[in-house]
Amino acid sequence: MSVADHPSTEDRTALWRDPLWLGVIAVFVAASAVLIGAIGGRAAAVIDLWALAVGGGAVAIGAGASAVILVARQPTAKAETASADSVVHSLPYASAIIDNTGRARSANDKFQQLFPESRHAPLTALKRRLGDDDAAADFIGRLVAAVAAGVAASEDVLAADDGGGITWLSISATPLADQSGCALWTFEDITARRETEAAAREAQAHLSALVESAPVGFYSVDQDGRFMLVNDALASWLGYAPGEIEDLGLYLHDLVVAPPPNTAAYRVAGTGAAESRGSDQAAQLRCQSGEALPVIVAQSENREADGGLRTSSVVRRAALEQQTRPVMIQSEHRFQRMFDNAPVGIALLDNGGHILDSNRAWQTLVAPSDENTAGRPISEFVADDDVGKVKSWLERVASDEAAVAPLDVTLRTETETGGRRIATMYFRRLGRGLGGGGLVVHFHDATEQRHLEEQFAQGQKMQAVGQLAGGVAHDFNNLLTAMIGFCDLLLLRHSPGDQSFGDIMQIKQNANRAAQLVRQLLAFSRQQTLQPRVLSITDVLGDLTNLLRRLIGANIELNITHGRDLGLVRVDQGQLEQVVINLAVNARDAMIEGGELAIRTFNESVVVESRRGSEIVMPGDYAVIEIADNGSGIPPDVLEHIFEPFFTTKEVGAGTGLGLSTVYGIVKQTGGQIFVDSTVGAGTKFTIMIPQYEAPAGEEVRKAEPADGPAASETTGAGTILLVEDEDAVRLFSARALRAKGYKVLEARTGEAALELLGAVDDVIDLMVTDAVMPEMDGPTLIKEMRDNRPDLPVICISGYAEETFREKLGESDDIHFLPKPFSLDQLAGKVKDVMSLPHP
Repeated sequence: MSVADHPSTEDRTALWRDPLWLGVIAVFVAASAVLIGAIGGRAAAVIDLWALAVGGGAVAIGAGASAVILVARQPTAKAETASADSVVHSLPYASAIIDNTGRARSANDKFQQLFPESRHAPLTALKRRLGDDDAAADFIGRLVAAVAAGVAASEDVLAADDGGGITWLSISATPLADQSGCALWTFEDITARRETEAAAREAQAHLSALVESAPVGFYSVDQDGRFMLVNDALASWLGYAPGEIEDLGLYLHDLVVAPPPNTAAYRVAGTGAAESRGSDQAAQLRCQSGEALPVIVAQSENREADGGLRTSSVVRRAALEQQTRPVMIQSEHRFQRMFDNAPVGIALLDNGGHILDSNRAWQTLVAPSDENTAGRPISEFVADDDVGKVKSWLERVASDEAAVAPLDVTLRTETETGGRRIATMYFRRLGRGLGGGGLVVHFHDATEQRHLEEQFAQGQKMQAVGQLAGGVAHDFNNLLTAMIGFCDLLLLRHSPGDQSFGDIMQIKQNANRAAQLVRQLLAFSRQQTLQPRVLSITDVLGDLTNLLRRLIGANIELNITHGRDLGLVRVDQGQLEQVVINLAVNARDAMIEGGELAIRTFNESVVVESRRGSEIVMPGDYAVIEIADNGSGIPPDVLEHIFEPFFTTKEVGAGTGLGLSTVYGIVKQTGGQIFVDSTVGAGTKFTIMIPQYEAPAGEEVRKAEPADGPAASETTGAGTILLVEDEDAVRLFSARALRAKGYKVLEARTGEAALELLGAVDDVIDLMVTDAVMPEMDGPTLIKEMRDNRPDLPVICISGYAEETFREKLGESDDIHFLPKPFSLDQLAGKVKDVMSLPHP
């Protein structure tokens, strides 16, 4: 055969438009891709690409068939003449009869939708849709001219739609023989068809490039064995340039070394016509250099429309396959180990959501007690409330291969504490080429994360309530300071025998009770004023023993066990006593029929950072107080709320819900930790851990006596005091009280006014008393501004907040003192006396 007999470029290109050829090639490329994937990890990409290419070819065939149907459905001139109007309304796309003046004589509903309000000038509306330019006018002019000449015409054109997008329209105009000057105009939206054709062409070109450049050999021969196609890889293996084998007009058996007798010209081996197609055949191909190349050929044979035969063959190098087989086995073993030992649970599902395989982490997390889970639906392992959610998620992912959808669900398995496990499930659909599709689901244990999120949300809520409580307490302290102070001023004028003395004392005592409630709010918000001292917990509990016995009653036995050589702590003694008393009273209420209250102290050293529940215990030495009862215990659903403010299980009127929240706030503000363990029916144990205090060398630690302050007769004095307070009632009481004690008082309502007085008055100011929280300029800011001109002026800060809240703003200074609100007349005068008596530079 001469070179002229060789198949032309058009013949070779036709191969890619042949759907049978595409289908056969797809099968063999899929088989070859498995080998490629083992070597290069790209099998999935090759398979998916072939699926896309073959799918594109099928779409192109469908588009062609649609075109035939479209032509067949075009209305004939005879039908138009018989009943033009009925034809217009029966057509499935926009149609209208338009006369030679451009008016629509008849139009169907789809035409009205396409060109609303354009019945009188449809061609003008069409021109606007086409861009209203010279090109649009030329297009319409060609169709109008054809109709005028009595010839049907049609063209495809791009047009704008109502939403601003672009659509393809196939517009045809057919003159009507029985209606002079009229024509049937049809407008069909062919956007989808155009996009399909473009995708098919792109896929076809991509497929051709893929085969030509694939690292696996491909060839195709006709029934005579003549090469129709040899890709670049196979040509290179045989020592030929791309396209050289086809140009030389070689036949298959020209390149097969010693083909078996009676082997068909289009096969490398085998004689039976009914022999299994697609099976591997070993052969040797002759290279251009004369050397033999061992190969394995997988071949498919297809009949053309003209009855001729054409093959599709995939060639693999035998030596390379033998070399890669151990690599494939090793890769499979490596994957299996990674799958089994993955730290997250993995389950492979079929398209129906049934389990095909799972790893050990999944088994431990989801089904630790089930030995065989294969074949069971994945929804069987989640809580009943989440079954519907999982099923709908499976349907969603199954319809979208690219979707990776996280879903939080509750599992049927329980945690060590009896709660349900929470898992985050990540679904992904596998490619169709990977074992026939299916789903892979990753399970991440989110139980601890969910608990931390809930605790964080609870902490934020507690913080918000604490800030609210602190703000309320600050404002309330101002009111109580005025109430207590003016009561003290009244008591100066009324002796115990006076009729009004008792009434005034009642007001003062109730104000003091309200102050105690405010201190509870501040303790919860960790903003109370503490007066920490180094002391021994053993001594504190010893002083409380008699009081505790009276509080718990005769039917409850009190046992206190003191630890040996218990470490010292630096705490506010009164607040620590309140913690012990509150816990003892709660224990009493839990033992209605009597029982035992055991208080035990001991030392504990934490070597490494550890977690207890949601709390982190840092390394260090701690003094520990355990308060345990054998009462009714606390149910688990109540246990997680016991430290919340205003939460109580007592009947209405029997509790404020601030007892344990106050305990929690005091312990935390002291720098300690509190834990609770409880079993319903067995009792409850509270554990308080307070960091031990390491006293500097030479410091003597002893329990200090309560500071009662100077006697009333010793609180008088002399000097000039600058009083800064924005609350009028507090400022009025404080000024009167200090003047009554012999001091000269200058008053300022704001920080700015105080600075002006400091610069304007001629008197020497001996002391400044200022509120810490004021509008515009607060106390710390005022003190900093004042220090520029009077660095030696002593200051007393008064506030309802804890001293630590503003100490950080001022730094270390021995001339800044603190007086907590609410305070009495004697407390104010005593504090002023103490500060005025101190030596100042």
